[in-house]
Amino acid sequence: MVLKNLIKARKGHEQTLSDDAQLVSSGLLPGFETLPTVVLVLEKRTLRVAFANPSAESMLELSRRQLTQMTWPDIFSNADELVATITAIAAHRFHATHLDAVLERPGHEPLHVHAIVGFLESAQDYVLLELFENERHLRSDREERINDLTAVNKQLIRNLAHEIKNPLGGIRGAAQLLEFELGERQRDELREYTQVIIKESDRLQTLVDRLLEPHRHPHIVGDVNIHEVCERVRQVILAEFPRGLTIERDYDVSVPDLRGDKEQLIQALLNIVRNAAEALRERISQGDARIELRTRIARKITVSKRLCKLALDLHIVDNGPGIPEEIRDRIFYPLVSGREDGSGLGLTLAQTFVQQHDGLIEVESRPGHTEFQILLPLDC
Repeated sequence: MVLKNLIKARKGHEQTLSDDAQLVSSGLLPGFETLPTVVLVLEKRTLRVAFANPSAESMLELSRRQLTQMTWPDIFSNADELVATITAIAAHRFHATHLDAVLERPGHEPLHVHAIVGFLESAQDYVLLELFENERHLRSDREERINDLTAVNKQLIRNLAHEIKNPLGGIRGAAQLLEFELGERQRDELREYTQVIIKESDRLQTLVDRLLEPHRHPHIVGDVNIHEVCERVRQVILAEFPRGLTIERDYDVSVPDLRGDKEQLIQALLNIVRNAAEALRERISQGDARIELRTRIARKITVSKRLCKLALDLHIVDNGPGIPEEIRDRIFYPLVSGREDGSGLGLTLAQTFVQQHDGLIEVESRPGHTEFQILLPLDC
């Protein structure tokens, strides 16, 4: 840890500090100021905050002046566990310790943090507290929001699709009947129009079927080699974009097979990679378009609220213009697309197929770099 190195650098400086001025004179604080992690220095006897770095001000939404007028229990209502740990550190029962904690503040969302509590050898009247937002909780929270949104979307799509589907058959049948009832001369003159009605009805029927398709559970379940899936998708996309596009592979060959519906997984990955290729058209014309398929094994990771010993970690990375900011938070919503000719269903289908395999799909995007991550459980 950076903090540990900073403390070691001050080792041997044994002056006991009795007030904050002496703490400042210890020379530790400038190093703490610039750290991106949350750093608090507490007076061990009273648990008063003697120092808070800018990251602490940002996380706690309190200024340094406010914080230094407060004790640790003033800030958090459930501080008992950390207080006990700080007391043990102050009593020299151990030098440093790590723990996870949920810190509650009146009027604020609970903070899920990983805390490191350490003894300051060069400032023995103080203890050092370093806080990190708990990534496992953040991931779980994101998953919960995504799942809630998906459930709402599913119900909305079902209702919408059925409302559209019911009259479609009637419209198509009426057009066919009209075409049949017309006299031969009129039929030749008006056939163009009746055929438009029939073809558009068929197109809408196909669209509705696609909307309903992802809500059917995987039906062909077996052992799936993810690299065979990647290679199949790679071949299809390179056939569609034979020039100007490079699809790089970075596979971990130790990734084991997973149980799933191979065709659904191919479709999910194909939708993502095809979207990437479509977004890269300008770079393809310049000859420097790139997509990377990368597989890894993730260990001891939470996926769909389950702690998995092993999970597949699949990344799809492209060097395109990025997802437009105005739709970035809605990219998995149905009928949302960054292209004028896009259906807005590709990523919705991909997300649903991944979720039906108890997996998670996320995306990060900025100009020049868009990265989709798919996590699929292997051993949970």
